[in-house]
Amino acid sequence: MTTKKWLKTPKGYVTLAMLSFLLIASIGSKDINGILNASVAVLVSIIVDIIFNVIKKRTWSMPDGAIITGLIISLILGTTSSFGIVAVTSVIAILSKHLLVYRKKPIFNPAAFGLLLSVPFFHTEQSWWGAFGDLPTWTILFLLVGGYKITTRINKYPQVFSFLGTSFLLLFLMGHFNIGDAVDALRAPFINATIFFGFFMLTDLPTSPAKDKDQVVFGILTAATGTIIYGLFGGLMYMFIGLCIGNLYYFLKKRSTSKVSLNRSDLGNTRVGRYQS
Repeated sequence: MTTKKWLKTPKGYVTLAMLSFLLIASIGSKDINGILNASVAVLVSIIVDIIFNVIKKRTWSMPDGAIITGLIISLILGTTSSFGIVAVTSVIAILSKHLLVYRKKPIFNPAAFGLLLSVPFFHTEQSWWGAFGDLPTWTILFLLVGGYKITTRINKYPQVFSFLGTSFLLLFLMGHFNIGDAVDALRAPFINATIFFGFFMLTDLPTSPAKDKDQVVFGILTAATGTIIYGLFGGLMYMFIGLCIGNLYYFLKKRSTSKVSLNRSDLGNTRVGRYQS
């Protein structure tokens, strides 16, 4: 595949968006640490991904999924995170991509899984600096434009709208009834994080459904789980936990569908066998 064709793929779109956000946020914050962390995260992700592909004797392909995972991790972790923390978080993410699989596809969003485990294990700081939480409010337009481009490209509007609509509605209601710190979640950097998460992590193709009905259920389930956890406990893990629950729903849905198809196939073979005998 040529570079021109690759840039038009969903992974090409997301990679360009993440690189643009990395550059804009670094310039806006006048901090080069984010770029250094991104270099470490991407390099480690690529190396681990290639090692697994060699072990599994897969044909060579561009490790674009690993690049995206590394970029997302670096855009969410605080820029003061050590290289070691960034590297280990990336390793966990890629390990989950290759070890927690169903039909050769990851069950959980690799970046979300790595970031989720990095909190209890390493007490990581997650600033979502790449979502422009520390920059002027108008910079949120970059997230919306990038999100519009990728969501249009992969037909994920039911999922994104159901997630954002449910999240903001629940936060509004929780804020109205003074439950938890819901009002804070409607301000920067939390609102930036929610938009970034909805457009660029929730929409991961291998770990999210394609059918409109399933997308709506997936979006609502992820949003409701994450928002309720935030309202009850606060913290930084709520959206990652919500996404992992959504990923589990999609995994169980695929497995259930496969079993039904297998049973029908077995029943058909049995009937043919009886007829032939």
